[in-house]
Amino acid sequence: MKVLLSIKPEYANKIFSGEKKFEFRKRAFRNLEVHTVVVYSTMPVGRIIGEFSIKQIHQDSPKSIWSKTKRFSGIDEGFFNEYYDGRDLAVAIEVNEPNLYKRPINPKEEYKNFTAPQSFMYW
Repeated sequence: MKVLLSIKPEYANKIFSGEKKFEFRKRAFRNLEVHTVVVYSTMPVGRIIGEFSIKQIHQDSPKSIWSKTKRFSGIDEGFFNEYYDGRDLAVAIEVNEPNLYKRPINPKEEYKNFTAPQSFMYW
């Protein structure tokens, strides 16, 4: 199963360049069959630009997750701490085999009534 994740262009680009090997979320997917993430690069790009397989989903305290992921987080510690402020659980999706599409997909042309998900949607 696949999920479509909305990711800001700056971070989406870092995923496909190999600089960012973890995508952080506040909640894990309920469906344990998810194995692929399709990346929707938010505005101003507004395109589905690629996908990656999930190597592993890490769940732990924010402090522990930061310790494990900081080298390839693609973000700074201040941003990470602000994102998880007041939370006991952090989720890090480990990126495996990122595949940047040769031609990005305009979802509004391909899918009737497409609306970008706030976080993610099953695809």
